[in-house]
Amino acid sequence: MERKKASDFPPEVLKLFDGYVHGGLSRRDFLEHAARYAASGFSAVAMLEALSPNFAWAQQVKPDDGRITTGYASYLAPKGSGNMRGYLALPAAAKGRRAAVVVIHENRGLNPYIEDVARRLAVEGYTAFAPDALTPVGGYPGDEDKARDMFAKQDGAKRTEDLLAAADYVKLRPDFSGKFGAVGFCFGGGIVNTFATRMPDLAAAVPYYGAQPPAAEAAKIKSPMLIHYASEDERIDAGWPAFESVLKAHHVKYQAYIYPRTQHGFHNDTTPRYDEAAARLSWQRTLAFFKEHLKA
Repeated sequence: MERKKASDFPPEVLKLFDGYVHGGLSRRDFLEHAARYAASGFSAVAMLEALSPNFAWAQQVKPDDGRITTGYASYLAPKGSGNMRGYLALPAAAKGRRAAVVVIHENRGLNPYIEDVARRLAVEGYTAFAPDALTPVGGYPGDEDKARDMFAKQDGAKRTEDLLAAADYVKLRPDFSGKFGAVGFCFGGGIVNTFATRMPDLAAAVPYYGAQPPAAEAAKIKSPMLIHYASEDERIDAGWPAFESVLKAHHVKYQAYIYPRTQHGFHNDTTPRYDEAAARLSWQRTLAFFKEHLKA
């Protein structure tokens, strides 16, 4: 299928799709409502297919890239599900200790896009570890709709503990330098915010369009933060003013950017909501932020 951009879809359809991928609408509901905006040759079914991820579009660093080594690693989450698994990407030529970055996925588990993000960080010289919250139910199934259903049925509190434990895994590695950061997208952005509220030793937090923590929890944040939002993301952006007021009141070092004319998910290069300019700029800022706080 021809690759489309967000501008190829009516804004109402993009809002419907956001509701669908975040559990607010069923597939049937999406198709029923999107049908009102269908055009000749572009039915509701075709719009849903076009908006869904195509992982063939997004492999900026191949798994066999000679600059890195990749594989899967198991770790323990004693406060969560016990045995967990994640994707590990390491710089091939690096020796000695190095900083680590935990990469947290969206609400579909450890898919190829997130694995690619981990590889991009390994190329930059970090130990990158991306846990899979779906490990207790067999892991990411390779089907986004199925993964979303599996995710929705999980115990949220236990799942959070499973992901928090990924930080313990990287900190216990013999190659750990003593500094670690976290980056996450959508659901993962919200988890990175949780990392910041729970881990005073987190050296750098980068949430992409993540749900904000309650004020009482946000008041506990000590780590520097780089926060990315999309301008056309009412659901998430609504929580930013209150969050910012808490960060200011508690003198948290933060930078926040709202990228104009972008949709929720603009960094994910597997869907039409991807915005190349915003994704590139935000990633440049992310790498600079990690370099400042993890490598200095």
